[in-house]
Amino acid sequence: MKNAEIMEIDLKYNWHPCTQMKDHEFLPIIPIKKGQGVYLEDFEGNRYIDSISSWWVNLFGHSNEYINSKIKSQLEILEHVIFAGFTHEGAVILSKRLCELTGFDKVFYADNGSSAVEIAIKMSFHYWKNKNKVKPMFFSLENSYHGETIGALSVGDVGLYKDTYKEILIKNITIPIPKDKSEEETIKALQKAKNIFEKHHKDVSALIIEPLVQCAGYMKMHSPKFIKGLRELCNEFDIHLIADEIAVGFGRTGTLFACEQAGIKPDFMLLSKGLTGGYLPLSVVLTTNEIYSAFYCDYEELKAFLHSHSYTANPLGIAAANATLDIFENGEWIEEKGEWKLKVESEKCKVKSLSVLEYNKKTSEYIWENIQKFKSLPNVKEIRQTGMITAIEMIDYPWQKRMGLKVYEYGLKNGVLLRPLGNVIYFMPPYIIQKSEIDKMINTAYEGIKALDD
Repeated sequence: MKNAEIMEIDLKYNWHPCTQMKDHEFLPIIPIKKGQGVYLEDFEGNRYIDSISSWWVNLFGHSNEYINSKIKSQLEILEHVIFAGFTHEGAVILSKRLCELTGFDKVFYADNGSSAVEIAIKMSFHYWKNKNKVKPMFFSLENSYHGETIGALSVGDVGLYKDTYKEILIKNITIPIPKDKSEEETIKALQKAKNIFEKHHKDVSALIIEPLVQCAGYMKMHSPKFIKGLRELCNEFDIHLIADEIAVGFGRTGTLFACEQAGIKPDFMLLSKGLTGGYLPLSVVLTTNEIYSAFYCDYEELKAFLHSHSYTANPLGIAAANATLDIFENGEWIEEKGEWKLKVESEKCKVKSLSVLEYNKKTSEYIWENIQKFKSLPNVKEIRQTGMITAIEMIDYPWQKRMGLKVYEYGLKNGVLLRPLGNVIYFMPPYIIQKSEIDKMINTAYEGIKALDD
């Protein structure tokens, strides 16, 4: 099949996510035949650098040989089994690894990030109810986004997604965020937060945050001190803290998990996206024995957490997740003849090598050095970076002009996938991206933004 034929059939039958479908009267759907490394390739051989990791999920490249092999092996043994009353080896191994990595005690599985948010807010509310307290409200941060199911929308603050459904959302109170990463703005925001906590804490089950970077919130970034201060407020006023690390976890912010930089442990940590290396839908809610114990009782007390998904702890997704953790634990970047290659060995290599996170640091530094030129563009307001997440915010073009979409179109014409967030162009590439590919990614974005005012 050719691109045009697939486009035609697609638009006849498919309703795509987060899309005004009428746009495709002028904006072509891109049919992808295969992926390899950082590249996506269509049916006519055109290649695109996946600079957004296909919605922030891919960590180690498309069609990664190691992850492929682990999924194939699992497929020959067990494709799926009910997770109520049954278990399987992969899930036992993954849960143990995640708890040892994070310091949590219990793992509850789901299918995707929004589902993990739903579980966490239900579990928090239910915990308090089991303790004979009804706390029907939640705190979340200004400008936050946590998904598009009803509960997840309720604790978000991006009007584009939320406003249409306001009549059917659960009760939520928004906490102001700092204007920037400075200590002065952080202190101001925490004082405002404390005032709100003092007024409403008796009715609030939990505060949910996306630590350090509000990804779908136009890549706004804040300091670890702000996260630490929020943890302290939750402790002071006896409110759960839910850390949504669905997008920022697994190395995106520079550490394996963003909470590490603030030196805090939430009551719930939510993981998805990079959990399976970008292969299969899977999410987890990590929590403590303190939370778990409130549900652990004789059946007749009716305190069990009765939440489930058909594909809970799917063995294929679990296999991908265990393979992804293998790469973090045993993967080493080795320099050979001037080129860096990622290898996964059972024993550490004797030659000079870098871990995944060490190599990411080199990569993020290279990206930061090379985006300084955006400051010279009159239509760029700010550049910012946290770890492997980089954002270029353009000036406040009226949203109706859809300037970000024009940069997206320019990127596709030049072989780079740049999906904007309003007036923000960002990079969140797979960790295996090489310098030449970074150069093309950055230069394409630069020329695309520059061309807006030509």
